[in-house]
Amino acid sequence: MQTHEPHQTSDSAQRLLVLPLGKSIQIAFQSLRVRFLRSLITVASLVLAIAFFCFTQVGTDLADSMLQTGNDGFRQALVRAGYDLSPVTTSIGSTPKQKWLMFLSLLVCLVGIVNAQLMSVSERVREIGTMKCLGALDRFILRIFLLEAGMQGLVGSAAGALVGTAAALIIGMVRFGPQALKPLAFSQVAFSLLLSMAVGLGLSLTAVIYPAAKAARMQPVEAMRREF
Repeated sequence: MQTHEPHQTSDSAQRLLVLPLGKSIQIAFQSLRVRFLRSLITVASLVLAIAFFCFTQVGTDLADSMLQTGNDGFRQALVRAGYDLSPVTTSIGSTPKQKWLMFLSLLVCLVGIVNAQLMSVSERVREIGTMKCLGALDRFILRIFLLEAGMQGLVGSAAGALVGTAAALIIGMVRFGPQALKPLAFSQVAFSLLLSMAVGLGLSLTAVIYPAAKAARMQPVEAMRREF
């Protein structure tokens, strides 16, 4: 009997240290509420980057759908708008300039999120040290940061995708007239919107990997002795 008690105690402790996913989500959400302003800045940078990305994608879809109708009026309108079309052009893609601008906007957003997350780790040293002293495992710290980044990514990318889609459709209607929206298929817009959301979520999760790993490797004793 006595030989099995340490093993049973260890198993019980292990079960206590592993919190369910629902509890982890609750802790992550509460942490975002406490740091609402910092979270808002992170989400805002993501909204701007994804809005521009989605605006470019939907704008290209709109121009492509106009061109594929074969309507000479649409083709002339696209030429007047600055699209470089030859007589044999049947499809429009993103220009190298647009791709470069999208890359730069996403890169700036990525750097901004990494910086914000590193600052968050610095502010939460005592909190992380306390959790680790209470038995929190490294994977639990990682999970909390990934959940926070996932929540921010979902909200920011969804808002950015909606803003970018609405802006592209409104500007397209103003430039080419309401009839220009008729050839545009809903599936094209939906795909660009979902792609933008996926890019935003992936960007947010990628940006938090290094700060989360840094927080997870933190030694509890050193964290508790840190002075601010």
